Amino acid sequence: MSEAQPSPATTRRTLLCGAAAVLAGGGALAVSGCGSSSSSDSAGAAAGPVEVGPASEVPVGGGKVFREKKIVVTQPTEGQYKAFSAKCTHAGCIVDQVKNNEILCPCHGSRFSITDGSVQGTGPAPTPLPSYQVAVEGGTLKVTPA
Repeated sequence: MSEAQPSPATTRRTLLCGAAAVLAGGGALAVSGCGSSSSSDSAGAAAGPVEVGPASEVPVGGGKVFREKKIVVTQPTEGQYKAFSAKCTHAGCIVDQVKNNEILCPCHGSRFSITDGSVQGTGPAPTPLPSYQVAVEGGTLKVTPA
């Protein structure tokens, strides 16, 4: 009967290879939020209107990103609501805020108009945000993706 051999100690090479694998996997996770703009979004998959939230949450002259629905709703003037895909047309990142009459993408600096979703400034987005129909029913915003 032979004695069991102790397992070999971890070598520097094994440790470095493992660290590289972990970093590569982490990098893939970090960029997964910036997928291709051709990938589907949950808002576009809906057949009818989607309730996104209370109209009272959308300030006049600003907007609100409903991240879980991948929709951004703006109110350029009082009582006039606009809705757009929250998915940037450059790399598919989700826009994260509405500020100074613009919808802002955190990934590469693209900016879009709160009035019509058109590209503003020098960001890399090639086209406007897709617009959706929006209605207020009983104080609730209902968006119909195209």
